[in-house]
Amino acid sequence: MKLTLVDYGAGNLPSVERAFERLGAPTCRATRGEDLAGAEAIVLPGVGHFGALARALACNDLGPVLRMALERGVPMLGICLGLQALFESSEEAPAEAGLGWIPGVVRPLPANVKLPHMGWNRLRRVHPSRLLAGIPEDAWFYFAHSYGASEGGETTVAVCDYGESFAAVIERDRLAAVQFHPEKSGESGSAVLRNFLELAR
Repeated sequence: MKLTLVDYGAGNLPSVERAFERLGAPTCRATRGEDLAGAEAIVLPGVGHFGALARALACNDLGPVLRMALERGVPMLGICLGLQALFESSEEAPAEAGLGWIPGVVRPLPANVKLPHMGWNRLRRVHPSRLLAGIPEDAWFYFAHSYGASEGGETTVAVCDYGESFAAVIERDRLAAVQFHPEKSGESGSAVLRNFLELAR
């Protein structure tokens, strides 16, 4: 399987590559839309600012090709900012459009908790999940973010509570996304990546 990582300058890309390599899944990088043409599965990693990601996807023609890949049913995993990019927009950069594959707007986490939300937290499952199959309900995952997507909608299969609930795991057809960093989440994170590889086959 050709597993392609979208490379728009995200700092966590090398650690995501290493995490998949440990699972015996070699990856290649896509820096332009044409690099995604033959992708059999796609990973959209992410750290940083929503606006920078949106502009990078637009400048390198990655956004339109990603949308076409999703429409064709190519399996895709979004990580952290990669989850937020699936939504229509974010209040972090209101003038920039997301991929629009999931309806809704990404908003700041509440000001009554320490930001960013950085460190280990648990999930609360609200729908059956293929991505979390076989992972204990009390597993811990590593988060690093200040914005979150609404927990509403059938696409949200697990939420995390930090000041308020936000979408922690999203699944829709062969599209999946996580707000946490599986590449930094130990064995639980490795299990999520293994489940994605199974979903993508």
